[in-house]
Amino acid sequence: MMFFRKSNSSHADESVELQRERKFQELKASLGPLSGRRLQYCSDACLKRYLEARNWNVDKSKKMLEDTLRWRSTYKPEEIRWNEVATEGETGKLFRANFHDRDGRSVLILRPGMQNTASLENQMKHLVYNIENAVLNLPEGQEQMAWLIDFTGWSLSTNVPIKSARETINILQNHYPERLAIAFLYNPPRLFETFWKVSFILYLI
Repeated sequence: MMFFRKSNSSHADESVELQRERKFQELKASLGPLSGRRLQYCSDACLKRYLEARNWNVDKSKKMLEDTLRWRSTYKPEEIRWNEVATEGETGKLFRANFHDRDGRSVLILRPGMQNTASLENQMKHLVYNIENAVLNLPEGQEQMAWLIDFTGWSLSTNVPIKSARETINILQNHYPERLAIAFLYNPPRLFETFWKVSFILYLI
């Protein structure tokens, strides 16, 4: 005769959800009264993304969010206009696709082989402009985007410096947590393949 113990997984799942709801409310309360752009930015979905990025540790999530709010208040990503980054976009090295993937995510196309400038500051401004644009074009209920990085045409003369790649990951990790769902690398050079794979793995975890 065999005996089976009734699974308590549903109770465990419920307990996790209750804990997360409590932490969400705790983080929300800790921010105090919000207004203006801070109120607009700190949606419920936003707070949950920051909690997820910091393994639901309220203190770490709050610090991360406050760092982003300070960054946004000085960098002002929502105020960047096309004419400010048009030179960066001339070759089509980075743009938002005019379609969503099958999960409804915005898709950013990156083509390092089309690099045409040397200013890290302007390159990052162009990146942020496109990320903000991708976020604005997400359908309701979807919080993430996908990246397709096409290395066709890449050479040492059009090489994206490691510093630029690191800053890209830094911006994603620190100010757009849980926004990147997946990144596809097409025809990556061996020099970059390992770096990008490790970097995005670190971001995604």
